[in-house]
Amino acid sequence: MENERVRITGEEILSDNFYTLKKITYELRRTDGRWQKQEREAYVGGNGVTALLYNKKNRTVLMTRQFRVPAYLNKHDGFMIETPAGMLDGEPPEKRVRAEVEEETGYRAENLEKVLELFMSPASVTERVHLFIGEYDPGKRVGDGGGLDEEGEDIEVVELAFDEALAMVARGEIVDAKTVILLQYLQLRHIQIDGEQGSEAR
Repeated sequence: MENERVRITGEEILSDNFYTLKKITYELRRTDGRWQKQEREAYVGGNGVTALLYNKKNRTVLMTRQFRVPAYLNKHDGFMIETPAGMLDGEPPEKRVRAEVEEETGYRAENLEKVLELFMSPASVTERVHLFIGEYDPGKRVGDGGGLDEEGEDIEVVELAFDEALAMVARGEIVDAKTVILLQYLQLRHIQIDGEQGSEAR
């Protein structure tokens, strides 16, 4: 990528496992006009998708719980409540997100709306995440969910009252960034999820 303020001068692969860890050497033109050499490490991987599913009639949201070793290493029990998510793996976000939702929750979500694209940790990870919201119908559950055994996934499906999910954010019990953002987005959009007649903010 061409940029008049950045010159990439070197790349070194430090690890190539789940993600590729690279050491990037570059020159940055500072705001005072001087060029400065810097080195940083970055995890380079594909982009991802995630979706928050909600049910208007029951006023609930659908999420997952699974173990995350980085959170465990930083004084958390590691079992994170999150929105279903996964990597694009070369597919369009709109297609991949439906597959991830079905794999992890067992629910078939057809009408998903893309609302944001965000870098979740831009200081160290290249991944850009496509965030969706959409409704789910309890009558359209087509499987048990739980993820894929061959990928080592052991995912619990978690259905929560919307107000309880927001309270869990306030109490520090839901601490996954993409999940917090989508819950607050749903709240700020004033989407009617109580089954009553009302208008949605656009």
